[in-house]
Amino acid sequence: MFSGSMVALITPFQNGKVDYRTLEELIDFHLESGTDGIVPTGTTGECPTLSHQEHKKVIEFVVKTVNGAIPVIAGTGSNSTAEAIDLTEHARKAGADASLQVTPYYNKPTQEGFYQHFKMIAREVNLPVVLYNIPGRCAAGMTAETIIRLSRIENIVAVKEATGSLDIASDIAGNCDLTILSGDDSLTLPLASVGGKGVISVVANIVPADVKAMTDLILQGDLVSARKWHHKLFTLSKSLLSMSTNPIPIKAAMEILDMAPEELRLPMTPLSDAKKILLKKILKNYGLL
Repeated sequence: MFSGSMVALITPFQNGKVDYRTLEELIDFHLESGTDGIVPTGTTGECPTLSHQEHKKVIEFVVKTVNGAIPVIAGTGSNSTAEAIDLTEHARKAGADASLQVTPYYNKPTQEGFYQHFKMIAREVNLPVVLYNIPGRCAAGMTAETIIRLSRIENIVAVKEATGSLDIASDIAGNCDLTILSGDDSLTLPLASVGGKGVISVVANIVPADVKAMTDLILQGDLVSARKWHHKLFTLSKSLLSMSTNPIPIKAAMEILDMAPEELRLPMTPLSDAKKILLKKILKNYGLL
């Protein structure tokens, strides 16, 4: 159920408020483009600067707009286990198909702390859990051993792998049956070579059909044909993840493409003018301008 091309959806803002009109247009765009799943209120959706009320309302809006057409995996993670449970229970009641649970950040749990955190969420809320392992943004990450241990818990069904380590992904793939999803667009195909089944994608915000074409081939087992899409997407993907902190570059690209406002919330700041010139060149070379 949770495989293929899933978009890490931005949260558009207009004059400091969530822009629901644009959000609806973006959801419709993904439904028309064949996207396999929508992931709101994650890193790309700027969840750290959404109020709890906004966070919950965005999830409700996305679920209602998607209307069962494709799975909605709601970002409901937190560095507080009780808060993550509250957000996840709300997502369940709203009709989300699963939750995306980022590793707790700042308080830097031990591996046992990670295990108990996710175990408690899975036990308290009857909703499938997609683990999100991204040590680069969280001060600490889970080992493969912890993820394998968590795979034995009912409701924990997948992991979004954003460690950049094929060794960790290989260890997970060889020792449990969790679905492995890439958390880095540039590594979707390399991860597929060791057992990955798709991506929760930033670049799919602007080229969903292309990401879908690649992941369809991956799921068919045709990694040779998928490689052509990997090479086409690589520079664009790498630029959007390295030019500045996500979601700064993708929001800049979406404004350039007249898809959504660039507006961010502090402490996120807009892409510099010099980098926007480079970004326009990259978008033009890809064929988007």
